[in-house]
Amino acid sequence: MDRSAARAWTPDELDGVLGGWSAGPGPLYRRLADALGAAARTGDLAPDDRLPAERPLAAALGISRATVAEAYDALRGAGTVVSRRGSGTRIAALPGAALRPADGRVPGGTGTGLVQRLVDGPADVISLSVAAEGAAPEVRQALTALLADGLDPLLAEPGYHPCGLPELRAALADRYTAAGLRTAPEQLLVTTGATQALALVAQLHVRRGSPVVVETPSWPGCLDALIAAGARPRRVPLDADGMRLPELRAALAGAALAHVTPTYHNPTGILMSAGRRTRIGELCTRAGVPVVEDLAYDTRLWDTPEPGPLALFAPAGAQVLSVGSLAKSVWGGLRIGWLRGPAAAVERLARLKTLADLGSPLLDQALAVRLLPGVDAVREARAGVLRERLARLESLLRRELPDWSWERPAGGGALWVRLPGGADAAVFARVALRRGVELVPGAATDPSGAHDAYVRLPFTLPPARLDTLTSRLATAWSEFT
Repeated sequence: MDRSAARAWTPDELDGVLGGWSAGPGPLYRRLADALGAAARTGDLAPDDRLPAERPLAAALGISRATVAEAYDALRGAGTVVSRRGSGTRIAALPGAALRPADGRVPGGTGTGLVQRLVDGPADVISLSVAAEGAAPEVRQALTALLADGLDPLLAEPGYHPCGLPELRAALADRYTAAGLRTAPEQLLVTTGATQALALVAQLHVRRGSPVVVETPSWPGCLDALIAAGARPRRVPLDADGMRLPELRAALAGAALAHVTPTYHNPTGILMSAGRRTRIGELCTRAGVPVVEDLAYDTRLWDTPEPGPLALFAPAGAQVLSVGSLAKSVWGGLRIGWLRGPAAAVERLARLKTLADLGSPLLDQALAVRLLPGVDAVREARAGVLRERLARLESLLRRELPDWSWERPAGGGALWVRLPGGADAAVFARVALRRGVELVPGAATDPSGAHDAYVRLPFTLPPARLDTLTSRLATAWSEFT
């Protein structure tokens, strides 16, 4: 057998392949053995791939070494793995097993496990990988109105608008202009969610090995979209006002792109000041580095004034691409996002968008046109609900997990919680998954190790679900400690 194509899996890499293996029924060793066997049959684990040794795998998964040993014994008994002294435990050549596929995982990325659990679909698990609610009531109202008087004109046309429905581009341009950032419709590109917008920007500006400036911590989905395009992240730490300027200045040298989340940073909830936005715009313009600002996390909680987009504060001639979305304010199921930037850059991005899908769904865009005029009222209504849920979660955590600590966020839908004693949040997350809670540990947001003791706790769940969540977390924490 040609071992040159075989892979030696680390415990963390293997955990990303296994996804939510520990949340199912049956003995723990059997769940692990079944998940490894399934990965071998589908080709995620290929013949002669070497599995981790028992002790490090047990430590990484938050289980006993005996559980791993029992799982490996079961796999050996089924002929799924073979073990030889000096070469470890390896995947056997299984009849009918698939070849290792090009499976969409991002080498060097941090969001594999989160993506896999989204693909797997719902389970009896409280998933905290998404800080979002169901649709706002206005979605139903807008849909009813669209069906009543707006559908026929839409259906009468061919349906191809790669840059976006003209009415939606005009409405978005008007919103930016009203906020003080003069914008023409040709400066807008409608995308299928904010994630596609970021992927298109990465496709335009990033080449294999290109240095890209990112915040740390940062959301795994954003990091993986950049890494998948070939980016080599240069991580800049945050203070209470966002990206730290001295480190940013050093990181910009020779960079291809800078990614920043100035409004309700994910996962910390920081709201960047107008002054910091101005300085970042100046530094990036002086260095000749394009900036993509992610404004998709627009969940407002308090009455604190929000500065306008970073593009409003950047010097003339700055290359700033602003990404927006209706996912957080209205509904994640309405896959409407957009890019705002210089017209020449938007035209190049539009060509890439056309190659990708010929344009986002027009029915969703027509719905967005009707929702945009009332989106600020929707945000305010949701803010009242979220403030109540935030207060409830904080009260529950103080009672059930008094050693955990956090700063109340300026906005967004989650707490950025520090576990006591320098606990490894990635290992705790694996224990919590067995107790029915899917967590996002700090290591997924920052591979440097600086945030290994943090977890993100969304408070967007209904009150009764928050009660159940806290109870499960307390049980998992007791088991972990």
